[in-house]
This record gives sequence, C-alpha cells and structure tokens, in this order.
Amino acid sequence: MLIFTLIILTYFIILISIAFFTLLERKILGYIQLRKGPNKIRLIGIPLPFADAIKLFCKEHSKIIKANLLLFIFIPVFNLIIAIFIWILYPYSSPSFFFIYGTLIFICISRISIYPLILSGWSSNSKYALIGAIRGVAQTISYEVRMSFLIFSLLIILTTFNLLKISLNQITPIIILFPFLFLIWISSILAETNRTPFDLSEGESELVSGFNVEYRRNRFAFIFIAEYTNILSIRLISSIFFISRSLIIFQNIFISFKIIIIAIFFIWVRGTFPRIRYDFLINLAWKSFLPVSIISIIFSLSIIFFIN
Repeated sequence: MLIFTLIILTYFIILISIAFFTLLERKILGYIQLRKGPNKIRLIGIPLPFADAIKLFCKEHSKIIKANLLLFIFIPVFNLIIAIFIWILYPYSSPSFFFIYGTLIFICISRISIYPLILSGWSSNSKYALIGAIRGVAQTISYEVRMSFLIFSLLIILTTFNLLKISLNQITPIIILFPFLFLIWISSILAETNRTPFDLSEGESELVSGFNVEYRRNRFAFIFIAEYTNILSIRLISSIFFISRSLIIFQNIFISFKIIIIAIFFIWVRGTFPRIRYDFLINLAWKSFLPVSIISIIFSLSIIFFIN
C-alpha cells in the first residue's frame, strides 16, 4: 500500500512539474523575444498553468462524425499512459524496485510512442492530420535509427543497462569524453519530442497543428500533457547518460538540477532557431548523423578493446 501511494504521489508531482514547465517556457520565450507574456502579468504568472487546464477541460465538446471513434477517444489516453510509464525508470537512490535492463525498457517504450502519433492522425479521418502523421513516421524512422546506434555506443562504454549504476558509477561524464555524441543526441531528442527546429509533424504553418488538428478539449489536453511528459523524461535520460556524476546523498537534487539546465537549453533553442525544411531534416538524418552514429559504435568498440 505504501509503494502504491508513493507511485501515485510521484505521478502527481510529475504532472505538477509539467504544468510549471510550460510556465517556465513561456517566461523564457517572453524574455528572449522581448514581448509580453507570463513575465508581465500578476503573481509572476503562477495561476496561468491552472487557467490553461480549466480552459482546456471546459471547452465545448465537438463530435467528429467520420472519425474512427474508438481509436479517436482511446489514443490520447494511451499516449499519456506511455509517457508517464517511462518515469518508473527514475534512478532513486534507495528504490523499492528497479529494472536491471532499464535502458532496454526505455528504448522499447520510446519506440512504442510513435504508434499514438500514427493512429491519432489516421483515426481523425482528416487529410491534414494524416499528412502530419505520415511526416511524423518518416521523421521518426530517420532519427530513431541513429538514436539507437548512439545508445548502443554509450552502453558499450558504460558496460551496464542499469540506469541507477550509470547515474552513480561514472568517473568522468560522457559529455566531456565524447562531446560530438552529445551534440548528435541533442538533435535526436529534439526530433524525438517534436521540438523546434524539428517540430515538422506539428508544423502550424503547413499543417494547422498536424496530427492533432481534430482534437479538442480534454483529448487535446492529454496529448499536450503526454508531449511535455516525454520532454521531461527524455531530459532525465539525457542527464543520466551524459552528465551523471553525483553523490548518492544529493542524487535527486542533482538530477533535478540537470533536468532544469537541459530544459532551459531546449527552450533557448526554440526561441533562437527557425523550423528547418523537411527535406533538409531527412538529408541531415540519413546522410550526416547516421554515418557518424555508426562510426561512434566502431569507436566505442575500439576503446574497449584497447583498454582490455
């Protein structure tokens, strides 16, 4: 009963952190773009996330007649469940249970997350949603391959699948040893979480919000929460792989601090770089990043053989 209560409390804290992460993003973008935003309203914008939630759940309900109703209703909930499920891999200093092969579980869950995107676009029975879903699939294939190669090259160096051991046993952070791997990883997770400049499955200028264009009210809220949950979870994994080096006593504080630093960097990227053209992204993924990712595996194997 205690474990179940702790899990529910953890998920509640995650949802609250997502709400205030949107506030942080709006504040930083307001300062970057020199415009009015939550940094100019009362109470430093704290009521704004709650106002957004009330607005989304109180909107008028619209029924899509030609949509595949069962999938149309179920997919946003399924998307949120997958996004929250990744947080069971959080490397607690004294976990009640842990996964020895946590990295493999992360790879499997992150690969499943493409199916809600495909099914939400297809079940909407809208050409704009379908085009957004198709673009999302092509984009996913292009960066998932190189992301898998990067993870395998990291696992060769770290010699363990356990995220708790990875977060505690690194003598020198990977970001210092292999900075080029970190740069490719950053671009991959930007595309993984549909963030600027790789938010092409949600391109407002071409697709009117893309795959989720037909979703309203609480269904759109579920998709929105799932997207930001994925953003925070992928930053958690990034901090574990590349920037982990902390004492076990202050582990949770250091992980939270590193997640915030990476989050601010991602917000800065969104406020700085424009959305790139779609064919440029595909060429960049297949012709540039993929060969470097394959070379990184060979390089990691050569280091291991040299040490042994």
